[in-house]
Order: sequence, then C-alpha cells, then structure tokens
Amino acid sequence: MLTLAEKILFVLATLASLYFTYKGVMRIVGDIASGQGEVNWSLIWKRIGELIVKVGLFQPVFRFRLGPSILHALIGWGFLSFLLINLSDLIYAFTEFRLLDNTGRFGEVYRLIADIANVAIVAGIVAMIIRRFILRPATLSTRETTLLNPKARTGIMRDSAIVAAFIFLHNSMRFLGESFNLAVAGHVDEWQPSISAMSQLWAGVDANILVAGEHIAFWLSIGAVVAFLPYFPYSKHIHLFFAPINFALKPERKSIGELSYINLDDQSIEQFGAAKMQDLGWEQILDSYACIMCFRCQEVCPAYNTGKLLSPAALEINKRYHFNGGGTTDIVMLDLISEEAVWACTSCGACVDICPVGNEPMRDILDIRRNLSMMESAFPKQLETALKGMERNMNPWNVSQGDRMKWAEGMNVPTIEQNAEPEILWWVGCAPATDSRAQKTAQAFAKILNTAGVNYAVLGKNEACTGDSARRAGREDIFFGLASQNVEILNEVAPKRIVTTCPHCLHTIKNEYPAFGGNYQVIHHTQLINELVGAGKISMNLEGDNMKITFHDPCYLGRHNKVTDAPRDTLKFAGVEAVEMPRNGAKSFCCGAGGAQMWKEEEEGSARVNEARFAEAKSTGADTVAVGCPFCLTMMTDAAKGDGDSMQVKDVAEIVAERLK
Repeated sequence: MLTLAEKILFVLATLASLYFTYKGVMRIVGDIASGQGEVNWSLIWKRIGELIVKVGLFQPVFRFRLGPSILHALIGWGFLSFLLINLSDLIYAFTEFRLLDNTGRFGEVYRLIADIANVAIVAGIVAMIIRRFILRPATLSTRETTLLNPKARTGIMRDSAIVAAFIFLHNSMRFLGESFNLAVAGHVDEWQPSISAMSQLWAGVDANILVAGEHIAFWLSIGAVVAFLPYFPYSKHIHLFFAPINFALKPERKSIGELSYINLDDQSIEQFGAAKMQDLGWEQILDSYACIMCFRCQEVCPAYNTGKLLSPAALEINKRYHFNGGGTTDIVMLDLISEEAVWACTSCGACVDICPVGNEPMRDILDIRRNLSMMESAFPKQLETALKGMERNMNPWNVSQGDRMKWAEGMNVPTIEQNAEPEILWWVGCAPATDSRAQKTAQAFAKILNTAGVNYAVLGKNEACTGDSARRAGREDIFFGLASQNVEILNEVAPKRIVTTCPHCLHTIKNEYPAFGGNYQVIHHTQLINELVGAGKISMNLEGDNMKITFHDPCYLGRHNKVTDAPRDTLKFAGVEAVEMPRNGAKSFCCGAGGAQMWKEEEEGSARVNEARFAEAKSTGADTVAVGCPFCLTMMTDAAKGDGDSMQVKDVAEIVAERLK
C-alpha cells in the first residue's frame, strides 16, 4: 500500500521513535534499580496463572467503580486484540499481503474481533472523555490542602487528554481506513459488520480518493502510535507494562500488612526506615510507575475521607512527577508527603487492597515512620505513654504483669502451668487482659470455651504485648524485643493452635513472627466458635427478642487476613438478624484505631474516623454493632457515647455467650 518513499519515511520515523522510547525506558529502569533489595525472578513462574487472570481479565479493576471499570475493560481488551491487528496492518502496508484475510477461519474470527474491538475502544474512550473532562467527578482529583506536586495539578488532566486523543485517533482512523479499503474492493465483509456498514457510505466515491484516504488514515492511525511511543514512559499509561511487572515480581507477603523484618541484633545497620526515596525497596519505586493516578486508594482512605491531609494517591503521584522532572532517589521523603499526613495513616490497608495495579503506599508511610521514630525520635508525644508501657510492663496500658490475670478472677481459666499440653492456646491479648471494657469479651469467650469443654490454656503472666502498635508507630526496637521474647516462650510451649480475640494479635503472630522463627497456626475466636457450633459442642437459645445487628469488619481481620465469613456465620448461629453496612468485608471502613492511632489524638480533619464509621452503622437501622476486635470495641463505643445514641456495641463473643444454653 505504501509507496517506497513512504516506507523509508516510516522506517526512519519508527527508528527515531524507538530510540527516544528506549532512552525513556532505561531512565525508568535506572530509577527502579536504585531501590533496595533484590528481585526474585522465579516468582514469575509461580504466579503465571494468577497473572494471566489479573492482566487478561482486568480482575482487580472490577472491585470498585463498576461503570468506569467496564469502560476501562472495553479499551483494554480492545488494545490487547489490536496487537495482532496492528501487526497485520503493518504487513499489509509494506507487502500488500493481508494476514487476516489469508489465515482461514482464524482470520475471519479475528476480523470480527477487530471490528468489535474497534467499536468498543472508540465507544469506551468517548465515554471516558465525557467523564474526565465534562462530568469531572471529584474522585479523580484531590483537595487543595493535599501535598501534590504543582505540575500534577494540571499535568494529570493534560496527560489524560493526550492519551485520549491518541487512542481516539488511532482507532477511529484505523476504522475509517479499513472502510476505505473495503469500498475500493467493492465488497462487504460479513466478518467486519461495522466497518462494512461504514464502507457503504463511500459507494460512488472515486477510487483514487479512497486510496488516498486509506494512506492518510494509515499515517494517522499507525503514525499516532509511532509519535506516542517516546511520550509513553512519561505518561501514567506506562502502567500497561509496569502493572503486570508489579503483580509478577512484588515480594511475597503473608498479608498486605506484613512488614519487612529488621534484625536489630545486626550492629552494622545504620539506617532504619526511609528518610529518602533511595531507602525504599525497588518495588516501592516501581509502584510510582505502575500507578494509574485513578485516586481509588484515596477514595477508600479513612484519613482522607475524614478531612485529613493524607492521600496515598498523592504520595505515589508525587514520586512519579519527581522522576518525570528529572529528579533522583536522593529526595527526602517528607518533600513528597507531609509529616502530619504520615501520622494520619491507620495502617488499615484499604489503599493496598483496592489498588488495581498492586501498589502499596501504606508500606512507604510505615517505612517513613520507622525513620522518624528510630532515627529522629520524631513521633507524636501522645504515643510516649503507650510505648513506655510496652517497654516497661510489656503492654501499652502500662498495667503490671502481675495483674495480667485479674480479668479471670472467679472463673476457671487454666494457665499453661496448670495445663501444659492444651489443644488450644488462647492468646488473650493486652486489651482483654487489662482494659475494663475489653475484659468482658475475654470473660464471654472463656464462658464459651468452658461450656464447650475445650482443652485450652492461657500464658497468663508470661504473655506480653505482641508489639503491633509499637511496630506501626515505627519503633522497631520495642517490637523486636517483644517479638523475640514472645516467640521464645511460644516455641517452648509449642502450641498446636493459637486462638486470639484480637485481630492485631492474630496478624502479628501469624504473619510477622515467622521472621523471628515462630511459625504457628493462628485463628480468630469467631472461627473457633464456628468450629464448636459445627461440632455440636455448644448450642444457643434462639428464643426471645430478635436482635438486629450490623457487623463491623476489623481491618486486620477482614482485609489483612481475609476472615469475613466466620463472624457472620457465628452471628447467624446466634439467631440474630444481620444487616450489612454499605462498606463491609474486605472493603470495610476503618474504626480509626489501627496504626498506633489508638494511643494518640487524630490529626485535624472534618470528622473523626470512628464517628464516620458509627454513622454508617447507625444508618442500617440495627440496634447493635457487633465487632471482633478490642480496638474496634473501644472506638465504636466511644463514638456511640459521643453521639448520644442508645445503639449497643458488643463483641461477637459477648452476643454468643448471652445466648448460650
């Protein structure tokens, strides 16, 4: 189709485009390689099946914003199919050989796919243009108070406009050019119904004009690709390549909240946490290139939703715009996110869970906290009491270890000294052991265990805080001491199974203690209650008032450890009427206590996180909020009192214990 002169021009233009694209890509590779850690390439083969599902079906995208996700899929699937279509068009342009016309049934089916894909892409991109530039939802931007690179304020919109124009031009011109070709041939292709319909409009048009039109359409379609390639490494749409890499090579985690191990016995370590971007892991730098800048993480962030300065999206975007501006990894992290925003994070993991490309902004924030706390001693002063309590008395309430079993006075709760080989080791946790309100949960669960005749024991005075709050506050030194001590005790006891009434304890023992040599089977108390009901060891009195309950999923149970059914099944066994909050399960909204927030005042905002969550619970019309975490119990109880509402807040164990036969 192309003349000799056009072929030479196209080849030269393509070579120039590829050269500048290569320069851009190598810049990115250099940025990512400057991060800490080594790449485990073998993970690709281990995750190949999961990778095909995530990339091929855009499965992570569909978890949020269904309408835009469908439009995104139309464009994405269309482009995947266009890889072969564009190759076929290039072969035809240089050789006059039409690949898809000469491969039998495969070619016919693929021409149909091409026809459908062409229409889908154009329709999808037009709808996206209307949404982005006319409807302009607030969820596609951030507040003026958010620390966001000034260039990003206009740059994201400009980037979207460039990409949208490229996609529309490439696909509409390909559609038009193919219709010209059919018109010149003078026949209808039943495998290209839409293009054939378009070709009928050119009946009677001079063939020379149609051939010229086909040439122009080729240059505008394929030429748009050639022109766009050098810009691609600077566009947010480079996520097309880096999202799959993120899914394939991201270091293995037992949970989205598992933090990296730091061996404090190693005296050679001089740097803790991330002071500069070069202190981040290579995968954390890659996150900035995988980022779509869709602001989904911001939309689910409890801090941002209650008017705080934190935006996990802004952090990733700032990293990216810093690189695009020629910056290096020696930039100070607090130039990319404010210190106030760092301490507003509840470590709820919502940003990590919802990200369609596998980014982990929470991890960056907690690494910054490590640096501030360990290297600068710069942490909120309100945390000092809890941190000193964990150092001196091995619990953040600063209660003497000698009082650790006071909650069980008058109850038959065996310690490990009294029952050396229990089937279940109950890790009571600091809150149920020391906090007056949470003690009721412990007493209720003990009643359930005793009623069921479970062979269990507790560590009693030998149990210490797991160190969760210290670690999320950046104090790895305190966490290291507590974790080392607890693992030593647990390994000596060698428990068959551990049950906890606190998801934070569950998460830490199950997911973070293995790095210290402690590998245990850990379950939540609602899971054990389910087992007891299923085994017929407990039964409940289902007569009387039918309570209407809404269950609040604790972040460290539902999102971090994927336990969402057990609490609901337990409530079902108890015979209550359950109603769901709009945000539930893995998408649950935080209570506001995680990430060491339990021990400090919230940063300034438009509302408190626990109040926002309680309002959501109240909107269901339930008379009781059920929880499965002592932190959630405290936060929701405080919110109910502050609201002056009569709505009760109870742990699932309390509800079951009240209904035991």
